[in-house]
Amino acid sequence: MKRFGNRFGMGAIGLALIAAPVAAGNRLIAAGQPVAVAKSVLTVTPSVEWNKLGARPGRNSETWTFDGDALNDLTFYGGIEPEQTLFREVSKRNKPLPRVKVTMLVTDIPTLVENSYRIALDTPLFTVEGMEPMAFAGKPGIRFTYNFTRPDEDLPRKGEGRGAIIGGKLYLITFEAPRLHYFDAGVTAFRQVADSAKL
Repeated sequence: MKRFGNRFGMGAIGLALIAAPVAAGNRLIAAGQPVAVAKSVLTVTPSVEWNKLGARPGRNSETWTFDGDALNDLTFYGGIEPEQTLFREVSKRNKPLPRVKVTMLVTDIPTLVENSYRIALDTPLFTVEGMEPMAFAGKPGIRFTYNFTRPDEDLPRKGEGRGAIIGGKLYLITFEAPRLHYFDAGVTAFRQVADSAKL
């Protein structure tokens, strides 16, 4: 079985998770079997084994990893409704997170991710590198890439996301890892999972 990471203080949204209760323990996700993710109707069929982390970054989300989320982090956001956030609020009054909007277009998804990370991670270092149209779960969607760093480290991280607005809800999958080695080592497995997404 692969190693599990420490979700608290190390995850891509670790600061948001500090205030979250620990959910059921980590578990292995078998290869070749369809699985519903993020408490939603979104299903994926991974071609390799992943480890599902017990802690959730938000109400309708979950995270998988190979080696611990400090080294690779595959996160699903399933059916985020209008006026809901990607992550759990840490301080709704002082640092409110951006919310999904009824009027959102697929081109707004990268901005939502960027602004959510800036607040949840408290980092100004987040750059969307590029975006392009790409089908997601059989619907018009978007693929985008980004770079960021966490405030407690100098290690540059790279991410890739795919998502769509389907039935007025946001469905999104992101993968991120340190730019040096780990992103390239894991991105093919992420793309396979994203390609398998169905509703």
